[in-house]
Amino acid sequence: MLITWFGKELLMVKIYTKVGDHGQTKQVTGQMVDKDDAQIETLGAFDELQSWIGVVIAALTAGTAGLADELADRQRELYQLQSDIAVPRSHRIGAELTTRLEERIDDIMATTPRLKEFILPGGSPAGAGLQYARTLARRAERQLVTLHKASPQPDAIMTYVNRLSDYLFALALYVNYREGYQEVPSKKRVDNNSGR
Repeated sequence: MLITWFGKELLMVKIYTKVGDHGQTKQVTGQMVDKDDAQIETLGAFDELQSWIGVVIAALTAGTAGLADELADRQRELYQLQSDIAVPRSHRIGAELTTRLEERIDDIMATTPRLKEFILPGGSPAGAGLQYARTLARRAERQLVTLHKASPQPDAIMTYVNRLSDYLFALALYVNYREGYQEVPSKKRVDNNSGR
């Protein structure tokens, strides 16, 4: 099908293939597998995380907008990670990415108030979104472990994914701090006047 756009004829490509209409999908290798295959579930979990980071970017305020490029870099790394999982002989995630995350975590934690207790996930829209992203990263990691049992994954991927959730937690604290939000302790305060 041809469409005209700004005076140019372009080939319109359909986004649906009908290949997956019966509960199966095609891997990069061409093999058909069930949609709940361990690899497909893992790729889907990382896709969900990557998409949610896009929601967080949209929620950044003027005070935290400078983090948009940094978070977009994480999205790009997740594309690379999915490629490493799906494509034989793809090795785009290396140990240096984990080192960079660790350095960034250390920088962030040096500029935010020290936590003395567990906190409730929440805060500003972007801060709460990053806390949710952390949980999505942990779920994706659990899916990756399931896949790893059936099809061993490189150590660099396993380590990067484990550190990614720590990074998202640290960044949530940083965003909330920058936006003036005080973290809420997980334990309810005792009100001596009411006996509660």
